[in-house]
Amino acid sequence: MISEVSEGATFGNYVDGETIPSASGKLFAPEDPTIAEPIADVPESDAGDVDDAVAAASDAFESWCELTPLDRGDALREWSQVLRDNLDELARLTTLEVGKPIAASRADVETGIRFVEYYASVAAGKEGRVPDGGADALAYVEEEPYGVTGQILPWNYPLLLLGWKVGAALATGNTCVVKPAEQTPLATIRAAQLSADVLPDGVLNVVNGFGETGAAISGHDDVRKVSFTGSVPVGREVMRSAAADVTPVTLELGGKNPFLVFPDADVGDAAETAAAAGLYNNGQSCDSGTRLLIHEDVEEEFLDAYLDAVSSRTVGDPLDDVEQGPLCHREHWESVKEYIELGREEGATLLAGGGRPVDAPKDGYYVEPTVFGDVDPDMRIATEEVFGPVQFVMTFAEYEEAIDVANGTDYGLASGVFTRDISRAHRAASDLEAGSVWVNHYFGTVPGTPFGGFKQSGIGRECGSDALDEYTQTKSVRIALDR
Repeated sequence: MISEVSEGATFGNYVDGETIPSASGKLFAPEDPTIAEPIADVPESDAGDVDDAVAAASDAFESWCELTPLDRGDALREWSQVLRDNLDELARLTTLEVGKPIAASRADVETGIRFVEYYASVAAGKEGRVPDGGADALAYVEEEPYGVTGQILPWNYPLLLLGWKVGAALATGNTCVVKPAEQTPLATIRAAQLSADVLPDGVLNVVNGFGETGAAISGHDDVRKVSFTGSVPVGREVMRSAAADVTPVTLELGGKNPFLVFPDADVGDAAETAAAAGLYNNGQSCDSGTRLLIHEDVEEEFLDAYLDAVSSRTVGDPLDDVEQGPLCHREHWESVKEYIELGREEGATLLAGGGRPVDAPKDGYYVEPTVFGDVDPDMRIATEEVFGPVQFVMTFAEYEEAIDVANGTDYGLASGVFTRDISRAHRAASDLEAGSVWVNHYFGTVPGTPFGGFKQSGIGRECGSDALDEYTQTKSVRIALDR
């Protein structure tokens, strides 16, 4: 099947401008989750392969960091154009390995490209600072790249997150060693290969493998900055590994995001948006709006419209015109099914779904869009990140109750608020413990708006100019003047 989308492509490690096998020669094969069959062989890397990639990135750093931001920006824009010229191939690879609908894959790739272009432009316009050093001295502040940086990517948005992380790192003069998720390495490898005639050798490197490969990056003596997106337990391990060399980390670790609907809201719009907020990308999104907190006065009206929107979602082969494909891989599929069973055991009422879609391909990792009612805020399905097409509905009577429940988890990534009352909107935006608050819509992450979490949802920010600060270290200089 892979030859149909990437004829002649070899999916190896990409190090120092070349596609190569791992030193051990070991291979693994990610699956197509639609049919549960292997797609292509990929090298399984060990610490020695990471050493080689870091060495290549270190050598390339010497010349890459000496380029002006304008020159680096030109190279990144040229790479972006090559990626855009191959968008169809990259989108199909993404659909094959992630299972997301082809239209969503195209949008993800396009958005990832836009972020690379955004960082190139913002970095070129960034100016230094010259504080007042007094009459006897000249003071100025430099922002310098770290050097070799590591990016450990999740499986749900491979090229979108590549754009977020690598775009900021390269624009600020760093070089990169990237580890894709073992479930979804193909589009990332191909994107790196498409940089071959544009970016200098060694500036962008990709090593494939499992958790040991990621640990070799985050714990490497010569990797000076690490960015990771994934689960809280793995994020903790990344922090522990990086701590040995006091390596700074950016972490985006998921969420259990509330979606508040107040009685004065446009209920129909809120209902349709709520279904999309929790079920887009099959619920496999850190910012998925899963905890629906509905004012008791509009519960019935909301549920009627919301359940209609849920039941109308089309599920099937992601290469077709559908809204939902399979979950990304078997282990995750099993986990989501266990959470659905847990919801039943905890006493929640199943309002929709809960099983396998009737028309889904027989062997794929499919789950129906699922909704629970009668959920207590302390239930595990209400506090733990399911990361699948599973939402639940609770009601509230007073504003303070809604905010208490919304903030009552260890997460704090994103949130939605539907109200026509501008004062209530501002008040809720202030009271919600979340890195992003979206009012009367959902999904507001565009180039220029910082994205990241409070509490256990992470450390640091991506997507805005703040990301450039994550990839630079500040140096203060004060020079005495000869008077």
